[in-house]
Amino acid sequence: MHAYRTHNCAQLRADHVGQEVRLSGWVHRTRDHGGVLFIDLRDHYGITQIVADEDSEALALLESLKSESVITIDGVVKARSEETKNANLPTGAIEVFAKSATVQSAAEELPLPVAGEQEYPEDIRLKYRFVDLRRERVHKNIMLRNKVITSLRRRMIDQGFSEFQTPILGASSPEGARDYLVPSRLHPGRFYALPQAPQMFKQLLMVAGFDRYFQIAPCFRDEDLRADRSPEFYQLDFEMSFVTQEDVFQAIEPVLAGVFEEFSGGKSVTPAGEFPRIPYAEAMLKYGSDKPDLRNPILISDVTHHFEKSGFGIFEKIVGGGGIVRAIPAPGTHEKSRKFFDDMNDWSKREGFAGLGYVTRKQGEFGGPIAKNHGPENMQKIYDELGLGENDGLFFAAGKPKEAAKLAGAARTRCGEELGLIEQGCFKFCWIVDFPMFELDEATGKIEFSHNPFSMPQGGLEALK
Repeated sequence: MHAYRTHNCAQLRADHVGQEVRLSGWVHRTRDHGGVLFIDLRDHYGITQIVADEDSEALALLESLKSESVITIDGVVKARSEETKNANLPTGAIEVFAKSATVQSAAEELPLPVAGEQEYPEDIRLKYRFVDLRRERVHKNIMLRNKVITSLRRRMIDQGFSEFQTPILGASSPEGARDYLVPSRLHPGRFYALPQAPQMFKQLLMVAGFDRYFQIAPCFRDEDLRADRSPEFYQLDFEMSFVTQEDVFQAIEPVLAGVFEEFSGGKSVTPAGEFPRIPYAEAMLKYGSDKPDLRNPILISDVTHHFEKSGFGIFEKIVGGGGIVRAIPAPGTHEKSRKFFDDMNDWSKREGFAGLGYVTRKQGEFGGPIAKNHGPENMQKIYDELGLGENDGLFFAAGKPKEAAKLAGAARTRCGEELGLIEQGCFKFCWIVDFPMFELDEATGKIEFSHNPFSMPQGGLEALK
């Protein structure tokens, strides 16, 4: 018999009844029923119930153990009675009667329990990370990451890509963020840079003729934390030779759609070959973001021309000074009180904006200061142009183009959430295309790259002139 186990803790079934087995794992839960002890023994694969009573030589030892002690059990597989079967466990039809037990590592009192899903402060979880990693949710997340990476790798290879590993220590390259620097021992006063992305190396591979490269690449950026990025993160990185933009999309859509379909838990996914292409300018107008949530049906519109000459002096002044006015529909808000609209305005101010104007409408009657000053006929023209109904409200974001677009995008998201308009149970993909290559930094007055400079401009180099 193997020194530690004949089976893992998810393997045993009813057809193993009567067999002598050896299991090793962690004491997950203990239940003492007065002379009969039940232990849930856990390993990487699952849980098996161990039972010991007064006929078991292991009882005294097992009773003395704390949770998370590591033990090896020798025992016999027994069938559970119908009323004690656990349908939630793959091993729920059996249990192992412990004949003997060996303690591989006895645990002390735990700083946080492994069993259960209680929330604990992050500092405790990080200090005792070796315990935290044993918790079911964390364990599942790490295994999910493993499965996603495995799926990505398989799908990229199916698309004809070859996987290569590029150096971690190299020279600095202009990627748009600060590098992490590593001092060189052999060359005092000089430094290596950790890669923000393997840009230079992968382009060397293309120049050398390797044609299709990919890598699950570690990237390092010395910048402030964001919700979707850490100082160290991994990305699916790839390059292709002798291809158009459309070739790139066609190669990657099956990978992205396939991975999400595999791990979406039944949610619908935009099919490969059907990702909409949205120009950057259109995305910033309609969604106020270059990362639009297409599950939200609200579309932003530019209504600046309606306020060039208007009875609403604030907007007229903004437009006359080179500003813009964006409209964000709030469909079906006739049953909402004015507080809903005021709360949206207060929210915008808390977010650092000047405010969010609005118009209410109930049974065709307009309400609010903007409608009063702009006039019902002019408001009707806006509503007709936007295709809005007699019970739809309307928010306005006005100001400098960038600020108004940013507020409109945030208000679109907020409004969609507050009104319950976000479609659930789906993932909706799109490609944002035709990004501007350069933009003006308003703080410095300098022209800078607006995104990754290692990109083929539409129209080639001539377009950059």
